[in-house]
Amino acid sequence: MSIVMARIDNRLLHGIIVTQWAPTSGANRVMVIDDKTANDEIAKASMKMARPAGTAISIITEEKALQNFSIGKYDAEKVFIICKTPDIFVHLVEQGVNIQELIIGGTLVKPDGIQLSQRAYATQEELQDYQKLLSQGVQLITQFVPANKPVKLTSADLRDKEVN
Repeated sequence: MSIVMARIDNRLLHGIIVTQWAPTSGANRVMVIDDKTANDEIAKASMKMARPAGTAISIITEEKALQNFSIGKYDAEKVFIICKTPDIFVHLVEQGVNIQELIIGGTLVKPDGIQLSQRAYATQEELQDYQKLLSQGVQLITQFVPANKPVKLTSADLRDKEVN
């Protein structure tokens, strides 16, 4: 299995993902990992209709994703993973899923949130998750659309943003 792209995006599967990120990724499977969406048949059906042409789509819970990765279900595929929060990526990496880079795209403005880029915010807990990912060798970048210049985040960048 090859994770060809991993992204945090509060809207999960939407127009920019379908028309810009998915084609750029080279993935043959887009995987949305989100418990709430996976358990909402209407949201799930809407996303399935919007899937990028020529790609398979999985809209699954975190538990199902961890199970599927552990049994090698996606070993022959090029997977683009999209989640709303970094904790899911922490769990995937801890299980041994090889994620080399995580793109932090659009996130919601959060109460007491820290601004990482023009369109990306994080809570203190999420900053800790990003630090964990960095310590596991995952590169973090902020980038809203492929045409934007990617901005790499380091541990020092995240520490500078922490509220003491």
